[in-house]
Amino acid sequence: MKDTERYELCLRLSQAEKDVLEKNAAKCGISKSVYLRRLIVGTPIRARPSGEIRELRVEVHRIGNNINQIARGVNSGQVTPETAQRALFLLGKVYEQMYRIAKRG
Repeated sequence: MKDTERYELCLRLSQAEKDVLEKNAAKCGISKSVYLRRLIVGTPIRARPSGEIRELRVEVHRIGNNINQIARGVNSGQVTPETAQRALFLLGKVYEQMYRIAKRG
């Protein structure tokens, strides 16, 4: 079989099975067909990050930019090493919170 050949398959599911398939595919942000094909070939399927996680990623990115600015300030003598140490401590707290939220899933 060539990779370009396509076949249509009729699949009968119970209402409960259909509901689970739709819920899982939607959770991953992919169609039911893509979800099933990934299951068949054993491709890992991951749920899309929640809006809360996406917002945290954006915030961590901003914090990372601020830390880079602080590092430049320390290197230029405009910011004290203690300020940089405090910023790194706070970033660690943000990562801990992100981890807790990600575990809730």
